[in-house]
Amino acid sequence: MKKGIHPDYKEITVVLSDGSEIKTRSTMSTKEGIYKSEVDSKNHPFYNKDQKIQKKADRIDRFNRRYKKS
Repeated sequence: MKKGIHPDYKEITVVLSDGSEIKTRSTMSTKEGIYKSEVDSKNHPFYNKDQKIQKKADRIDRFNRRYKKS
């Protein structure tokens, strides 16, 4: 490897939304080596069943707009 062209690779702690912590290595620059994640697999709709509920609500809203009595 060439010297001086690669970013610093250091250990950081990722704090998930539920408070659990994961130690990993990253090139990300963070304050005090801690990154606080707002979205992860426990609260994102893609990873749980909330996405299906949102899709269903969108379809119902679209139906109501299309066939609304004036």
